[in-house]
Amino acid sequence: MPSAVNADIGLGLAALGRPEYMNLGHAQDFAGASSVEDMRRHCWQMLDLAWQAGIRHFDAARSYGRAEEFLAGWLRSSDRPDVLVSSKWGYIYTANWRPQPERHEVKEHNIDNLRRQWNESNAWLGPRLQLYQIHSATLQSGVLEDREILGFLRGLQQNGLRIGLSLSGVEQSETLRRARQIAFDGRPLFDSVQATYNLLETSAGPALAEAHAAGMQVIVKEGLANGRLTSRNQLTEDQNAIEHLRAFATERETGIDAIGLAYVLSQPWVDVALSGAATAMQLRSNLEALQFRHDPELGALASATGQRAEQYWQTRAALPWQ
Repeated sequence: MPSAVNADIGLGLAALGRPEYMNLGHAQDFAGASSVEDMRRHCWQMLDLAWQAGIRHFDAARSYGRAEEFLAGWLRSSDRPDVLVSSKWGYIYTANWRPQPERHEVKEHNIDNLRRQWNESNAWLGPRLQLYQIHSATLQSGVLEDREILGFLRGLQQNGLRIGLSLSGVEQSETLRRARQIAFDGRPLFDSVQATYNLLETSAGPALAEAHAAGMQVIVKEGLANGRLTSRNQLTEDQNAIEHLRAFATERETGIDAIGLAYVLSQPWVDVALSGAATAMQLRSNLEALQFRHDPELGALASATGQRAEQYWQTRAALPWQ
């Protein structure tokens, strides 16, 4: 398998901008220190650590609690001109820091929400924002058929902003192929795609390879499957994969997570693999992936660990927020 020589690790802020998330074991990562100020301080520490380790891509979203606010404050605190900032619109954070709310976020793919959330993201991040994405675009939401939304995004693109979309669910490939058909005056609307791809769920691989070959940037999210590709996973349906992965990682004296991310980085069409680390220990372990992304045996891993897309997404939908 060819190596993704230029692929790198970015940091996603989904687990750093709000006190509850669906990653396995997330509750223990903050040990009760989950006030706004506690999490702001912790987020800045993680951003500092990521920066010192060479990470330059930071990914947020309007629904990630105060992630954009935290990131904006950190950017203002020191001169970091080569940072790439991306964010997303489409979900509204509704938990408002309440423990165990009825709903954590609400999806609204309509023009009113786009305008409102664009103004909010722009107010926080301004010219530092370089990539603006539809959050979890699906065929069912109708967002890719809404000419008013597409026209608004095209206007942002004409003003120099790169436009992308993130994907979710069993129809990631179909959604991406539909998105690639959207163009204005012969110019594709979408410059970038952010998709779920990992050792348990590889179904979007061919479509992502096609997109990369056509010139789109490919960003992989959930490379560790919301913690399912870490030693924290006790889910019965994943244990065969975990045992196989543990043996592979033990031979290389590294963690399961490093091998999971190394597999993603080894794909020749991946530009960025996002770490979802919530602690310094997790981030350091994730970064070990860079040492193993050229391992010639990585390519065979998915055949032993992969699941049907329907099974994977059904399990993901049942993960509890904590």
